[in-house]
This record gives sequence, C-alpha cells and structure tokens, in this order.
Amino acid sequence: MQTAPKSITKMFAKFAASEQSSAILLMICVLLALALANSPSSADYLGIWQAKIGPLHLVHWINDGLMAVFFLLIGLELERELYVGELSSFRNALLPIVAAVGGMAAPALIHLFFNAGSATQSGFGIPMATDIAIALGVLALLGKRVPVALKVFVVAYAVMDDLGAIVVIAIFYTAQLSVGYLTAALSIWALLMLLNLRFRVMSLLPYLVGGALMWALMLKSGVHATIAGVLLAFAVPFSTPEGASDSPSHRLENILHRPVAFLILPLFALANTGIVIGTNWLATLTSANSVGIAAGLLLGKPLGVLSLCALATTVGVCRLPEGVSWGHISGAAILGGIGFTMSIFMAGLAFSATPEILNASKLATLLASAVAGIAGFAWLRVSETKVSR
Repeated sequence: MQTAPKSITKMFAKFAASEQSSAILLMICVLLALALANSPSSADYLGIWQAKIGPLHLVHWINDGLMAVFFLLIGLELERELYVGELSSFRNALLPIVAAVGGMAAPALIHLFFNAGSATQSGFGIPMATDIAIALGVLALLGKRVPVALKVFVVAYAVMDDLGAIVVIAIFYTAQLSVGYLTAALSIWALLMLLNLRFRVMSLLPYLVGGALMWALMLKSGVHATIAGVLLAFAVPFSTPEGASDSPSHRLENILHRPVAFLILPLFALANTGIVIGTNWLATLTSANSVGIAAGLLLGKPLGVLSLCALATTVGVCRLPEGVSWGHISGAAILGGIGFTMSIFMAGLAFSATPEILNASKLATLLASAVAGIAGFAWLRVSETKVSR
C-alpha cells in the first residue's frame, strides 16, 4: 500500500482549521443573503451590490477584484502541494489527479448531455469544481472517524479541480479578446518570473505591485481578471536558501488565509447568493440547465471520481493511501458534489446577461451542494461505523 504522509505540516493544519471555520461562516452568509433577498427589504439589499464605485459596480469589485485574491491563494496552495505536499511525489499525486480529471469531465459531460446546442450549454463548467472549505467542514464534523490521509486526498483533488476550473475560465469564459492588453499583462508576468528565477528577488513588494498592474491589464484584455491571481502565485518565489518556510510564497499564503476565509468568501456569498425565490422556483429547477447542474454535481462527481480511480488502481498505476478504504473514497467522491463557491462563480460568468437563468443556476447549485454535503457526511458516518464493527 502507498505510504500515508507521516506528518501533516503546520501549514496544512492551519489551512484545514481556517477552511473548516470559514465553512460555517459561509453557510451563515448564504442563509442571511437568501433571507434578505426574499424580505420586504429585498430591493435595498440587492441594490447595495449594484452601487457604482469608480469604474465598477460593488459586485464586480468583489467578483473580479477580491476573487482574484482568492485565486491567488488557490495558486499558492497548488504551488505548495506541487513542491512539498501530496502532489510533490508523482506516485502520491497520481490518484488525486485521476480523481480530479474524472470529477471534472463527468459533470461537464452530463450537463452537456442535457444542454448541448441550447442557449444554456455554456453552463457546463458550473458543476466541475469542488468547494474545499465546505468539504473540509463536513469532514471536520466526522472528527477522527476519517483518516487524515483522506482529508489530504480531498484537499489535493479539490485543488486540482480548481486548477481545471481556472483553465476552463481562461479558455471558455473569455469575452472579446484584446491582444494588446493581454500581451502587456503577460509581459508583466514574464518580468516577475525573471525577478524570481534569474535575480532571486525575495521581497514581496515588487510581486504585489506587478500583480496589481497585471490584474488591471487582464481586466482590460477580456480574459477574466482572476486569472492574474493564479499567474502571480507561480511568479512568487517558493523557496529561499534557508528553506520554504521563509519564502515569499509561504509568507503571502500565511497573510492571505484569514482574509480570504473570513472576509472575501463571506462577501462573495453575501453578494452572489441573494437569490429571489419566485412563485415558479420549482419549475426553474426542472429546466435542462438546472437538471444538468444538479445531476452533474450529485451523479457526475461521484461517478467520475470513482470510475477513474477504480480504473487507475485496477491497472496498477496508483494505489489507495494507507488507511483509506473504498468506502472513504466513495464518501469523498460524494462530497465532491459540493460546488458552491466555484460553481456560483462560474454561473456568474456563464449567465451574467440572463438574470433569470443565473438565479436558477445558483439555486440548483445551492440545493445540490446541500444534498451532496449531507449525503457525503451520512455515507462516511455509516461506512466508518461498518469498518469499526
């Protein structure tokens, strides 16, 4: 059997703790947004997010600006996993990578099965990604009933999911492209990479200034501005002569964890989950788009993750982590159906011009994510009880 990580780094423990706490706050913000959006103060509440601040509305500052910081953190986490985490060893990384590929492909194909050739086919990206915070929050409720190696597996494949979602955003959700602005943004990124790889500049300041400029240029280019966050993450040096713990990447990840978990994601939830539930809300859930999203999250995720993991282990290219059973992997696959943050973000990119479809997409995402969370928790609880007996 594959050897499980002998110890979990302090960074991972801190990451897991903040994500778990953040999941509770996220749920509170979702319930608050839903309550206010369907109260007598609905117009005032929804109007707050449309307030114009400089060149953008408040909701766009959150979705295009603050979420770029979220994507920067995702990039830093992925960089850490590639250097010293579960993804640093090809043998260890292969199973989460296989799980992520299956967990992205199957939901997208299911959505396209229902929506190909229609006005809603652009929603195929909505059920592709897994919300790390809420998935870890569910695992936290199970405590020591689930092995640490399973939590590491979930984080690794969810991070890879997010990377896949970022690639989908860059390729399929790009507006009219301005080659000039995009070239300028990539030139800034090349300069930052040069500062890192050639001159070994260890101060965070030039990377943050360059990242802000790259974000502004990316916003003008037509490529979604949040991509700048991911590019910046891989330009920031990960190691120093003294080791990774003193690196700019490590320091920046430490700085960003709490603001992202307890400010940016809650603001995103407040601004994007204020769904007005009309009298025809049930009918909207039976539309091809909503069915594709729900089926993608609830069926596509577990089927994709399990089928490719089973294939990979059967042919012998990878093995389950030590202490992790197929029951655990099945539970993790079900939890993959918790889309939430990335799914709602993708819905906004796909259907920003059609508010009715956008609202229905968000509602389908919320309901499917809730079902996936409850089902995953129940499965792991029952599965672990059977194992202990």
